[in-house]
Amino acid sequence: MINIKDPADCCGCTACASICVQDAITMKPDKLGFLYPEIDKDKCVDCGLCERVCAFNDNYDSSLNFKEPIPYGARHKDMNEIETSRSGAAFIAISDYILEQGGVIYGAGYAEHFRVVHKRATTKEERNEFKGSKYVQSDMTGVFRQVKQDLRDGLIVLFSGTPCQTSGLNSYVGKRLREKLFLVDIVCHGVPSPYIWRDYLDYLEKKQGSSIVWVNFRDKQEYGWGGHHETFKFKNGEGKMSFTFLFYKHIMFRKSCEKCHFCNTKRPSDITIADFWGWEKTNKDFNADDKGCSLILINTEKGKKLFDNIKDRMNIIPADLEKCIQPNMKYPSPPSRNRNKFEQEYSKYGFEYVYYKYGEEGWRYKILKFFLDIRKKAGKIKRKILK
Repeated sequence: MINIKDPADCCGCTACASICVQDAITMKPDKLGFLYPEIDKDKCVDCGLCERVCAFNDNYDSSLNFKEPIPYGARHKDMNEIETSRSGAAFIAISDYILEQGGVIYGAGYAEHFRVVHKRATTKEERNEFKGSKYVQSDMTGVFRQVKQDLRDGLIVLFSGTPCQTSGLNSYVGKRLREKLFLVDIVCHGVPSPYIWRDYLDYLEKKQGSSIVWVNFRDKQEYGWGGHHETFKFKNGEGKMSFTFLFYKHIMFRKSCEKCHFCNTKRPSDITIADFWGWEKTNKDFNADDKGCSLILINTEKGKKLFDNIKDRMNIIPADLEKCIQPNMKYPSPPSRNRNKFEQEYSKYGFEYVYYKYGEEGWRYKILKFFLDIRKKAGKIKRKILK
């Protein structure tokens, strides 16, 4: 029987709940909305499957991996796909090919009121919901079992998610069904709280006096590829706020993110995709329009065959792994020293209290911004004098 003594030892992938034939495990939310397994001891037969399937550890399966991944920079040849995707639309090129083979796609989309969940897509229109970043941990309830059923039915499946999700799915599916399963992970910074996102949307709707009808976590059209700001459309207009301000403080990440086992180049997937930061070190003309480009890491032979089938859909350049390796491919994001305090105060006082205390609406942020602006102006004056 699985027993989570330390919340940091569980990534919430749902592999344990999915493999339990007695349905003795239910994923229950904690104070921040992160899901953890809860055991019904009356149903449990102590078979040990849930413990054996857990792949959130240093012993996750990397037996199919190359010694080192093969890195490429990539941009889709269709500029519309680049402009409507987060980076260079590598995911679109990959998933289009799978759909054309009669396969299905799993990725992060939205349920009611923009709750982030993993969903199944069989058309490009359904798949398009998976475009773009979603800075919230997705709800995976029921998804692993659905993937396994698709594989048993003989379908090709592409699953995209965080490395802890792909590692869990790989372990759950098993080697016999793995042949038609293609795993694509992202270079993950950490997964924020579902409840903070939910309450943030409620707060914005209350402030605007209107319901939200559209969300963009990183608005490329408004702020450019490097900008990390959200745009919201309300029934009565538009609004621009910043949930990512809290995201980059690492104050609302899942506990397991601070001890992530996948911050290395032995990725638990066939292909890894990410923003290609530092692309100019490889080719200064590749992303000259700053519309965005993808980093692709090919991790397995199966991933290489898939890449060979889709590379003509993109402009690609070979990359140097040392020049394109990102911090979260070397070590986990360090947690905020206020992480526990944030959770306690949220639980006790509610969202608006912690948002005004730790977010950019509060007086602490405004004072900090005031002094940072003064420093910037002083720096500009100094540079002018030195000229």
